Amino acid sequence: MKSSIVKIKPRYSETDQMGVVHHANYLLYMEIGRLEWLSSLGFSYENMEADGVLLPVYQIDIKYKNPIKFGDDITVKTTLKNIPTTRVVFDYEITNSNNEICATALLTLVFTDASTFRPRKPIPEFLLACKKLFTDQSDPL
Repeated sequence: MKSSIVKIKPRYSETDQMGVVHHANYLLYMEIGRLEWLSSLGFSYENMEADGVLLPVYQIDIKYKNPIKFGDDITVKTTLKNIPTTRVVFDYEITNSNNEICATALLTLVFTDASTFRPRKPIPEFLLACKKLFTDQSDPL
């Protein structure tokens, strides 16, 4: 599955006085989506870090299209953009309960050696699992 979907109910504390979710919280929602995507593939940040791999953010491009308001139920769709190299790229789409697109984003993380902080290749098992996603044509998402 190249994509995963997670539903989130924004909390009141994430909004401003007008009841609109602050733009910085979109990053948190994307992280929730990414963690769910990793979990659905059988991996976790915790295990990768135990294996000496860190995944810092290299670049993020967010386009805000419609505000998320308090009381909205949102859906975060996280999609692996391509087969990872030293970088892994995720595409995001955040929609509200009316199926309106609230934001889209492209996020790049860099596989980094935890001891040297230098870029490195992904864990072989992770890379193999990602390659299988691009050869499996039955992915409904």
